[in-house]
Amino acid sequence: MNIGKSHLQQAVEQQIISRQQADALWRFWQSQQNEVPQFRFNHVLYYIGGLLAIGAMTLFMTLGWETFGGSAIVLLCLLYGVAGVSLTEYFRKRSLSIPAGICAAFVVALVPLAVYGVQDVMGLWSGDRVYRDYHRWIDWRWLLMELATLAAGALMFWRYRYPFLLMPVAVTLWYMSMDVSSWLIFGLGEYDDWLLRKQVSVWFGILMIALALWVDFRNQSVRDYPFWLYLFGVLTFWGGLSMMDSDSEWSKFLYCLINVAMVFAGVLIRRRVFTIFGALGMLGYFWHLADKIFKDSWLFPISLTLAGLAVVFIGVWWQRNEDLFTEKLQSKMPVAIRRFLQRKFQ
Repeated sequence: MNIGKSHLQQAVEQQIISRQQADALWRFWQSQQNEVPQFRFNHVLYYIGGLLAIGAMTLFMTLGWETFGGSAIVLLCLLYGVAGVSLTEYFRKRSLSIPAGICAAFVVALVPLAVYGVQDVMGLWSGDRVYRDYHRWIDWRWLLMELATLAAGALMFWRYRYPFLLMPVAVTLWYMSMDVSSWLIFGLGEYDDWLLRKQVSVWFGILMIALALWVDFRNQSVRDYPFWLYLFGVLTFWGGLSMMDSDSEWSKFLYCLINVAMVFAGVLIRRRVFTIFGALGMLGYFWHLADKIFKDSWLFPISLTLAGLAVVFIGVWWQRNEDLFTEKLQSKMPVAIRRFLQRKFQ
């Protein structure tokens, strides 16, 4: 339940609490929410600015810097790194955890570029790869850059403990899953098997979601540490699964059931990313039915409408009986899991 200042005002008007208590409660809640990303204008500006800065040194790094050589790239990373750490400390001391976390993640995102610059100085690339390829092509030779990034991410997280630091770590783990697969399966050859890419993404997503659940289960802090792990886990799992081709209608139906399960899982553990992508997958399956299977059927839209209304009535029925079924279900669960779910629904 989202409680706003207007709700406290209503409580004051009904003489449930005093004006002083309402003001004290509001200040307390506001201080608690400073650690939690929200859809506020300043938070949106924080993330847009941070992602632009990170993107400038990763996805949008131009070829112009390649002409200056590896030494110039390393120097640039060092200067930016010092500035990033300084800003992190500046924001941390002022209890601005979100911009501090973004600046710390920016420092971690510089690491693969810095390692690439060192490798370029040592003549390890021989001009057959440029840094922008790191984000576009799979190559086992990126592994040293990825290991260094993970080490830097672990060090920064140990120092600052900001949830956003897990974002570059999650991306790097995804990259590494592709590059390690290339190395183990193709050796030093080229990695061009798109089916295997999709399969690796699916399995990596499952492992990332499992890690996020473990972190979520153990997390007692107000900071949402599992958020970025859930996001990239679902993105890679759902993306790899959705891009797989199959001529079997049973496989497509199974895909729909997986998305239905994602919707319910998102509701159960209070993670919207599961629900959103699960709903998109269900819509994609129904689009397939309408476009391919029942293309000329006049009965399909009517049936789908009735099914949609049935779901609405199921929702009404569930709302009336939710407490009873939830209590019965949780009574059969282990104590640790029951406490985890109760914490989610507080």
